[in-house]
Amino acid sequence: MFASALLVFFFLLVILLIVTATMSLKIIPQNFAGIVERLGKYRTTLTPGPHLIVPFLDRVRYRVDQREQVVSFPPQGVITEDNLTVEIDTVILYTVNNPVAATYEIVNYIEGIHQLTTTTLRNIIGGMTLEHALTSRDQINRTLSAELDAATARWGIKVSRVELKSIDPPPTIIDAMEKQMRAERDKRAAILTAEGERQSAILSAEGQKQAAILTAEGQKQSAILTAEGEKTAAILTAQGEGRAIETVFQAIHDGNPDQKLLSYQYLQTLPKIAQGHNASTWIIPAEVTAALSQIGNVVGSIPTDGGGSRRRIDLDEPVVTESSYGQENTSSAVEEAIRAAKQAESPVSTQDQPPTDQPPAV
Repeated sequence: MFASALLVFFFLLVILLIVTATMSLKIIPQNFAGIVERLGKYRTTLTPGPHLIVPFLDRVRYRVDQREQVVSFPPQGVITEDNLTVEIDTVILYTVNNPVAATYEIVNYIEGIHQLTTTTLRNIIGGMTLEHALTSRDQINRTLSAELDAATARWGIKVSRVELKSIDPPPTIIDAMEKQMRAERDKRAAILTAEGERQSAILSAEGQKQAAILTAEGQKQSAILTAEGEKTAAILTAQGEGRAIETVFQAIHDGNPDQKLLSYQYLQTLPKIAQGHNASTWIIPAEVTAALSQIGNVVGSIPTDGGGSRRRIDLDEPVVTESSYGQENTSSAVEEAIRAAKQAESPVSTQDQPPTDQPPAV
């Protein structure tokens, strides 16, 4: 009986030792802090790692997470300066720097941060118009972060960043803003289109102006060169005709022709007149009959042997171009022609010509 009681006592002692050891040994994880209270009063703060405390007197009241934490608050209705209600939801990033202050200075620091965020946000947005609030998120974030950091410093909390997730105006305001933005975009598009058309018209006009100027310059140069060419051609043609007339006139004077030669030349021209397409009927002037009678008398009085060269020309014989031979033949032929002309002219009398009052009909 005594042995059984001793065994039970030993067993209870072992259990008591195990419980005491368990209550004495505390292990704090990394980035956590343990708040130790002795008989309901703050005693110490445990850092990460194993620790021994007095069992039944000390206990770890709170374990505070010192990592950076993120808390998102639901949308809150805020009234802007122009009396429009918008829904704004925020995200807060904070860190507990002082676990003791976060434990004993406030009951629930998360709720405190939430309420501070709502009131501070209403103060900031209340001084802005809707358009200003929509375009000033960075300014709102910085102001709200500074206000929260200053308010939560005595709680041992450091607010590192505040972000506005969304700013939602009423549906009617959103529709009106979309219409306004659409109108602004249409206006800018119309202005840009008009500017583009104006620039295009200006450039086209400048191009046409330059093209017209260059075309006029080209036509001017072309007209000048054409006029210069025509002037030079006319001068050269006139000079050539003048030289030809001078040469012919000088040759005529050097040859000293008489009326008979001129009549003969006139008669040679008549066949050329008759070769025309419309020359079905033509009239011979009275002077032509006189010229014919004179030519006839001259031809009748020319002797059969005129004293010319009797040398037969061989068509297959090569042409001789020696100057001496040509000069001798030419001089002898000229002398014979002059002598024959004098013999033919002496027996001709103009009194024996028939009257030529009326031109013969052809």
